[in-house]
Amino acid sequence: MKIVHIEDFFHPDAGYQVNILSRYQAVHGHDVVVVCAELEKMPDELSSFFGKEAIGKKDEAFRVSTGVRIVRIPLRAYVSGRAIYSGEIFRAVQALHPDLLYVHGNDTYIGIRYALKLTRLPYPVVFDNHMLAMASRNPLNNVFRAWYRKFVAPKILAAGVPIIRVVDDEYVQKHLGIPAEFSPVIGFGTDIRLFAADPGRKCAFRQKHRIPEGDLVAVYAGKLDVQKGGQFLANAIKEKIQSAEGRGVTFVIVGNAVGEYGREIEATLESSENCVRRFPTQKYRDLAEFYQAADIAIFPRQCSLSYFDVQATGLPVVAERNYINEERLSEGNGFTFAEGDIRDFRARIAECAAMPPDALCEMGASAARKVVERYSYDKISAQYDSILETAVAEFVKKRRRE
Repeated sequence: MKIVHIEDFFHPDAGYQVNILSRYQAVHGHDVVVVCAELEKMPDELSSFFGKEAIGKKDEAFRVSTGVRIVRIPLRAYVSGRAIYSGEIFRAVQALHPDLLYVHGNDTYIGIRYALKLTRLPYPVVFDNHMLAMASRNPLNNVFRAWYRKFVAPKILAAGVPIIRVVDDEYVQKHLGIPAEFSPVIGFGTDIRLFAADPGRKCAFRQKHRIPEGDLVAVYAGKLDVQKGGQFLANAIKEKIQSAEGRGVTFVIVGNAVGEYGREIEATLESSENCVRRFPTQKYRDLAEFYQAADIAIFPRQCSLSYFDVQATGLPVVAERNYINEERLSEGNGFTFAEGDIRDFRARIAECAAMPPDALCEMGASAARKVVERYSYDKISAQYDSILETAVAEFVKKRRRE
């Protein structure tokens, strides 16, 4: 089957859902193309994190290593979190002759455009939705949601097109008017071929980067921006953290900090009383060694795709207390702290430092077993394939009836 994905922001070095899913679909024998936006007009908070340099060569390297082709389309603008394309995107997709079009983001500009064209397309469409109610902060979101429920949702429902929810959240039902029967849940996962514990690499990394022997190592990898709590993290670890027994904590912080906000974060990290090791943004496939070097992973705000990668590597997690993280950490595989509470965040890290190392390791090993069993992308991509194949079969049946 020829599957064409549309994803506004795509970077071949990232570890987002589309990167991993498309790769596994190619492994399963599908012909896969990702259509995405050029990077030049993307906002700095997106493009600067991974970089724009030599993007053509990186796209080609991704094709060679995965079999997935990348097609970039010029943008008219990027407005209110949405990429605004010219009509070229429709011509480009048509020229690819897809068996199925997978549009990431049913409420993006291009997702809405395709929703309004569903009855005129010669191929079936599947949407997905990544939005969480707690992340929807646009001051006009209520106006947008009402408009979507009235004019867009009826088109999707009439065509019987599924919207795959990648998190078990009621956003599309409650705010966009899409019933649960049209919005199955297939969660995120991890590439277990990359992410697994490796004691040998743990020792080598700690020796190479002169991490004090006996320290608890806490890793954070991701964006250091407002949404992910970059300054909150820097402020939280500025003062010394150690257990009652005197065990110290080393922080391995991976990810670029951008702009004036980023410079403030760097200054705070440099003044930390803890041992802090700073690293720039890494390619997805290179993140494993940073997780393998650590004892725990920390997420200062909201939730993260990296959760599954760090758990597969055998790391307990310390994360903000919200309904997503509470469900993820409900089996004794980590700790939550009160939202925005630096003191509670620090206390949970100190609690990990106070735990017997063997107990912390067993907690992480239990988490890794659960991820391998339930969240391997090899298994998850098969669930996607099932929905896509059903959509193609239903489309063919409908065409025959017509």
